[in-house]
Amino acid sequence: MPDTVRYAVADRIAHIVLDRPPVNALSLDMIGAVIAALRHAAADDAARAVVLSSAGVRHFCAGLDLATLLGKSREEVREFVHALYVDLHECQCNLGKPSIAAVGGAARGGGMTMAISCDVILAGQQATFGYPEINIGVLPAIHFAHLPRIAGRHRAFELLFSGRTFAAQEACELGLVSKVVADAELAAAADALAADFVAKSPAVMHLARAAFMRQNDYRRSIADAVEDFCNVVTTDAAQEGIRAFLEKRAPRW
Repeated sequence: MPDTVRYAVADRIAHIVLDRPPVNALSLDMIGAVIAALRHAAADDAARAVVLSSAGVRHFCAGLDLATLLGKSREEVREFVHALYVDLHECQCNLGKPSIAAVGGAARGGGMTMAISCDVILAGQQATFGYPEINIGVLPAIHFAHLPRIAGRHRAFELLFSGRTFAAQEACELGLVSKVVADAELAAAADALAADFVAKSPAVMHLARAAFMRQNDYRRSIADAVEDFCNVVTTDAAQEGIRAFLEKRAPRW
């Protein structure tokens, strides 16, 4: 798989590590590499749990590589977003093993999508979260389906439509993050939780997780989110917002 994603197994835990400096911005190739790594983990009999983390300490994942969305057709944008939303969701649903996102540093936009695709999210104390898409004229579309179920409609709306950054403790209080740990202990905490999962019967974990997924499926909402994202990102306003962000200036709307 590409150098942007690393895969290794130790103590029956598959480690998928995002490694695209400086901020793990998501290109189509990188999203494909994460999906390939998850599929590899699903078929890997040596792995009974998966931990998704970042090679860097300042960024878990800063979101989409926005330059890849400039001047693209609706079909090109759909390919990109379908991979991030639908293919990633399907891959996680069919993983057959518990997955843990170990979020250290900043998680934004598409990085939030990567994190919430996992079964559990652990965060370092200095981790920060946010949905800044609205600030550049784009939609955090998948999170319209996800966040209200976790935080409630009104708190979700405030976060999604303000685009503000919030800290790990607030994310935990909202129910978005399972647990906050010291930054230096994040990797060990993720491994300890994965080891707890690994100790269970893999057959029972597989069946139980499949049942859990069926009860918590929002596949139709994800399909709608792809169309919502495509409808907005190809507009002149969104293209101006993306261009302004890349040029480090205020958008001219």
